[in-house]
Amino acid sequence: MNPTYQTYYQSPVGLLKISATEHVIIQVLFVDKTEEIKTTGELSPLLQQCIEQLIEYFNGVRQVFDLPVYQEGTPFQNTVWSELLNIKFGRTITYLDLAKRLGDPKVIRAAASTNGKNNICIIIPCHRVVGTNNSLVGYSGGLPRKKWLLNHENKIVNGVQTLF
Repeated sequence: MNPTYQTYYQSPVGLLKISATEHVIIQVLFVDKTEEIKTTGELSPLLQQCIEQLIEYFNGVRQVFDLPVYQEGTPFQNTVWSELLNIKFGRTITYLDLAKRLGDPKVIRAAASTNGKNNICIIIPCHRVVGTNNSLVGYSGGLPRKKWLLNHENKIVNGVQTLF
C-alpha cells in the first residue's frame, strides 16, 4: 500500500483528521480527543489541496470539492457513497429518497448504515441526508455538527435562515 500522509485542520465545527495516500484522500473525520493527534510531519500536496478546499467550503466560496477520494467498501457501499456526491450543496434528501435513488426503497436501512460508515465527511456529504420526516437524525460527527453544516450551506444558497 502507498504511504499514508496525515494532518489536522481546525474547522469551524471542530478538529478534522485528514489522511491521504499520494493520490487519494482516504479519510476526513472529526476528532474529539486531543490525545489522538499524530501527524506525519510532512504535508503532501494533496493534503494541502484538501485543506485549501475545506477552507473555501467553510468560507462559503466552494460548493463542490474537486479532490480524488477513495474508501474501502463493498460495491453497494461504494454506490451509496457515489450517490451522496449527487446531493447538491444546500439541499437535503431523506434516507428513503436515498434508497429510491439506489433503485430500491427496501434498502433504506442498508443505505442509512452505509451513510454512517462514510469516512470522508463533508467532502462526501453524508450530512445532507435527513430522516424520512425531514428531521435531523444520525451523524457520526454528532447532530450539532450536522445542524451547523446544513445551516451553513442553506445560508450560502438561500441567504440568512436556518433549517433546524
